[in-house]
Amino acid sequence: MAKSKQQRLAAKAAAEAKGTGSPTIDNRRARHEFEILETIDAGLVLQGAEVKSLRRGGGSLGEAYARIRNGEVWLVGMHIAPYEQGRVDPHDPVRPRKLLLHAAEIKRLVGKTQERGLTLVPLRLYWSRGRAKIVLGVARGKKLHDKRESVREREIKRELARTKHG
Repeated sequence: MAKSKQQRLAAKAAAEAKGTGSPTIDNRRARHEFEILETIDAGLVLQGAEVKSLRRGGGSLGEAYARIRNGEVWLVGMHIAPYEQGRVDPHDPVRPRKLLLHAAEIKRLVGKTQERGLTLVPLRLYWSRGRAKIVLGVARGKKLHDKRESVREREIKRELARTKHG
């Protein structure tokens, strides 16, 4: 029996509210150090126990970045802790991992990253239908005065929220 669109949306919202049990990993430092111009979702190619380790929250995006090599997008510097109950020879924790994107998306990203000062930064790792996904941001590095301005704006918003609620 087919579900209506409203039923599907309600079920999806309930599943998101309940949570999948798998943690999302955020790269908070990237939002502080870079100005995010646009975002794109990509699949992540993992090996064996890396999946279980990530589901337990054993990953870090702190030093990670994405590179385009030979028409493929690679995530470099992402740390995935070895899974304790895994095999005797664990995976390399910081090996480059391939990202899955459509060819047209890769071509667009090549054009964007060839612009001066733009780079690909992973912003978030999340799970969708049992598959690991990465949110990539096309970003430009912030200068020190831009970072100070961002902090100032955030403090002003926080003060307004306090006065509004209090």
